[in-house]
Amino acid sequence: MVRPARPRPRRSRAVVPAVSLSLLALVSPVPPADTSSGGSAPASVRTAPAPSAGAVLARLVSPGGAPAAALLAVGPGGTRFVRTGSGIAREDRFRAGSVTKTFIATVVLQLAAERRLSLSDTVERHLPGLVRGTGGDGRALTLRALLTHTSGLPDFAAATGAAVPLTPRQAVRVALTGPPAAPGAYRYSNTDYVLLGLVIESVTGRSYAAETERRVLAPLGLTGTSFPGSRTSLPAPHGRAYAADGSDVTALDPRVAGASGELVTTLADLDRFFAALLGGRLLPPGTLREMLDTRAARGSYGMGLFPVTLPCGTVVWGHNGRIPGSYVRTAATADGRRVLTFRVNTTDLADPGLEPRLLAAEFCPRGR
Repeated sequence: MVRPARPRPRRSRAVVPAVSLSLLALVSPVPPADTSSGGSAPASVRTAPAPSAGAVLARLVSPGGAPAAALLAVGPGGTRFVRTGSGIAREDRFRAGSVTKTFIATVVLQLAAERRLSLSDTVERHLPGLVRGTGGDGRALTLRALLTHTSGLPDFAAATGAAVPLTPRQAVRVALTGPPAAPGAYRYSNTDYVLLGLVIESVTGRSYAAETERRVLAPLGLTGTSFPGSRTSLPAPHGRAYAADGSDVTALDPRVAGASGELVTTLADLDRFFAALLGGRLLPPGTLREMLDTRAARGSYGMGLFPVTLPCGTVVWGHNGRIPGSYVRTAATADGRRVLTFRVNTTDLADPGLEPRLLAAEFCPRGR
């Protein structure tokens, strides 16, 4: 069922917009701000109780910020759900944006473990003639470079402000009109994962959506997760989704996001997926270690995952995602035993600095 949400200013009547490429962030990971002071704090500051994740979550809902926010944390001590604001629930289906990339990377790495492809394969080997243009040459690019965002390929989502749905091959052609990055440099690009979706199709004979369903969603029982394709509505139950200007974007054509960001999911499904992935249930140990190797991207990104070092020294792994009407973040310990997913039902966090504070509140020992 769809629940009504509290009134919002400047809300437009219901429309079914295509995803504007200029707004399709499918976001690049941003490291948390340094919260250390560099010196000794007064005793009153040092001994002040650390905020809980729920307390930080409540700060996400404020005038000009998200209408509602929710988190679901899973760990050895059990499961905890917290919400703030109205019109949001634990069972909601929502758009997850670039968290899709972790699913796509998992399938590609499974295929590599089965020797159905090699990460050293060129893009040209699987998609002959597709990547040829000013922005790059598939004969010189490997699948590893796509997975680690070191291909140098321009991001199709930043290449145009058009609001028309693109096929994957159209998205690639749009991207190739832009200038490439320096060879081997880390540059987050949605084009990389659109291409990986096409590689999955080339190798398996099935779409990336069908292959991910067969290999990941069904085995893990992720019944709230789906690839909508051209479907503009969200499956029930769901709340509403709002753009930055307050307009209702619950109905959305997600085709332009494709393998880089079209996923629809739930809090519980994301927690279960990341726990299974990092817990070694989806990839052989050596392949999982390769997924977490950030050397190619100089510490910024592995393969569909990125690490964040919190102020207490704890490292968490995960991904974030942003698509009009939804911002999502999942983070987990390296063994997958503790996982947190939070979401807001609008496009951006009013205060991005609250994200690292929320993660620290969840994963750092109190008082540190």
